[in-house]
Amino acid sequence: MIERYVEYLGVEGTKALLEANEKPLIPSIRTNTIKISSEKLRNRLEKKDFQLKWIDRVPDAFLVTKEASNLGSTHEYLFGYYYLQNVASMLPALILDPQPGEIVVDMCAAPGSKSTQLAQLMNNEGTLVLIEKNAKRIPSLELNLRRMGVKNASIYNMDAVNLEKANFFVDKILLDAPCTGEGLIRQDPSRKTSKKFQDIIKLSEVQKRLLNAGLSALKPGGKLIYSTCSIAFEENEIVIDEVLRNKKNFKIKQLGVQYGSKGLVQVGGKKLLEDIRYSQRLYPHIQDSIGFYVCLIERLK
Repeated sequence: MIERYVEYLGVEGTKALLEANEKPLIPSIRTNTIKISSEKLRNRLEKKDFQLKWIDRVPDAFLVTKEASNLGSTHEYLFGYYYLQNVASMLPALILDPQPGEIVVDMCAAPGSKSTQLAQLMNNEGTLVLIEKNAKRIPSLELNLRRMGVKNASIYNMDAVNLEKANFFVDKILLDAPCTGEGLIRQDPSRKTSKKFQDIIKLSEVQKRLLNAGLSALKPGGKLIYSTCSIAFEENEIVIDEVLRNKKNFKIKQLGVQYGSKGLVQVGGKKLLEDIRYSQRLYPHIQDSIGFYVCLIERLK
């Protein structure tokens, strides 16, 4: 893993990454504006001796700089007033910007962090299609939808690679693809040794199949956001490059906000599509986050 980091971060960058991975993350929460405003939530929690700090460029989100009690056991949490969510994980739905009245798909929905955020951004209107392959994960998704008061969602227990066979076209798709979680070491140190390079290769094939399926279901002018909690380029830029290289009717969109570092356009001695630079990577040592990747793709009209 370290040898691969040195290839695109250099020795000093890799040292900085490894050091940052040893530092715990400050907890973060997302206000559920379906039920409460951020100001009211902040007032309620601060009266209980929590200390909150607004997160730059991410609306309705806070860093919890002081916890008065367990964040997952407050009345406000149980009422569905907020969701415990990493800041990087909030970006895909925010970038996708779903609107009320649109048809939106979350291809890998459980346990529901991004699904509930999509519903919130849609003002609980429109049609939200939630796909989850693993039936054992659906109860947690249902629980979070109920807790957060989501009313515009339907759950489908199916493999999202079959989306292209459904013969329907949608406005927007969120694909937070299954990955090695190589960017989650700050949350889960076991990730240092639990995955092998073979896992990266195996998952990259799944990611390409899912991305192809999602793109096939977009309406002209529709958008898909691809994300992973991995910093492995084989799961990110290489996937985007191999799927889009021979597709002429899609383009990578430049994001309006610079959340992270530019996507890599040359890795492993291979030159990738130039527009992949518009995708963004988040690193623990640069953005003080988990490792994360996002890429916004539009189907041309």
